[in-house]
Amino acid sequence: MNLRQLEAFRATIRCGSITEAAKMMHISQPSVSRLIADLEQSAGFPLFLRVGRGLTPTVEGRHFYEGVEGMFMGIDRLQDLAKSIRTSRGGTISIGAIQSIATIELPKAISRLYHENPDIEFAVQTRNTPAILDAVQMRQLDLGIVGREPDYAGVEVLFKKSVAYVCLVPEEHPLASEFGLIDLEDVAKTETFVTFGASYPDSMMSIDPELSDTLRARSRLSVANMPLAGALVREASVLAIADPFSAEQAVRMGGVVFRPIKQQLTYFVAVVAARREELSREALKFVDLFDQQLQQRVDHVEKLSAELS
Repeated sequence: MNLRQLEAFRATIRCGSITEAAKMMHISQPSVSRLIADLEQSAGFPLFLRVGRGLTPTVEGRHFYEGVEGMFMGIDRLQDLAKSIRTSRGGTISIGAIQSIATIELPKAISRLYHENPDIEFAVQTRNTPAILDAVQMRQLDLGIVGREPDYAGVEVLFKKSVAYVCLVPEEHPLASEFGLIDLEDVAKTETFVTFGASYPDSMMSIDPELSDTLRARSRLSVANMPLAGALVREASVLAIADPFSAEQAVRMGGVVFRPIKQQLTYFVAVVAARREELSREALKFVDLFDQQLQQRVDHVEKLSAELS
């Protein structure tokens, strides 16, 4: 016994004939007859008697129809509930974001939806990429904004962006006003850079191992995150390779500028969820707004690089 058989039975009762039931269900008459025959076999009793060219339900069939109709009323209520949930404008969107995104780009996207919809609430956390991926997989977060190069196992990627790293420079440094792209191979011989320990973010930016070794050899400053690197560029008059989102944070704090670099070092950002179909309509709208916000930053960096090339 399955739902399609019950639909055929219900349609035949309502229409009074298999011909009209087939039209209602948009299937052939033999298909309706076969569904009803299978249902009768499963139920263990006849559902219809043939009267002339039409059908009339048996006593058992009429009793059975009452139960079937009650079931379909429940389905109709579920459909109404689903529509209500689908079109609801309220609820909470929980987001986990890496630090480089959380200060500027994320608040801008949230602000647009926040003012458009007074019924929606946001719960935002800042974590590193592995912690965010774990929380999304366990459905502790609706959305995760993560870095590092894909693949992101165990989650669905809603969209991803790639953008070139830039060089953070103290605003009084001669390189701040020079035209052209900064060649890390050249400046690494004379300038001091903030570095990022043994692997972060070298493995993320596909930097040449020899260049990475040169940068480390001249560095006395090693940090664990981009915002701190930006602060040291300003206070210690050193240079740093940074993603453009963290670079913008540092620029807004004052005392530094960022310049495009010659080497093709790529930073990745992605928005992930456990499953797209589990997200509310408003969460999906936020994803679209955030996509637009990130694209503006990517376009700005690419335009700047083109102008200085």
